[in-house]
Amino acid sequence: MTTPYPPPPPPPARGQDRTTLWGVLGIVLGLICCGILGIIFGYLSIRDARRYGQSPLLGYLAIVFGVINIIGGAILRATGNYPFWNND
Repeated sequence: MTTPYPPPPPPPARGQDRTTLWGVLGIVLGLICCGILGIIFGYLSIRDARRYGQSPLLGYLAIVFGVINIIGGAILRATGNYPFWNND
């Protein structure tokens, strides 16, 4: 007579997976206002994606948009075309 197998153990607690939150915040802030914050939130998204086995795509996009924001802002300031920049 065979005994049935015991049920598998429950999966480990995942904790707070904020991969998507950090990635979306990084993309929005990187595109609109703060390139540095976009890069920081992108890094946090990639870190959580590795920790929880998610895709790091949003984190990479946030970093790219943050860098584009910083470079674009520097070019606009250097050429004197930055909006709301008072050159008087």
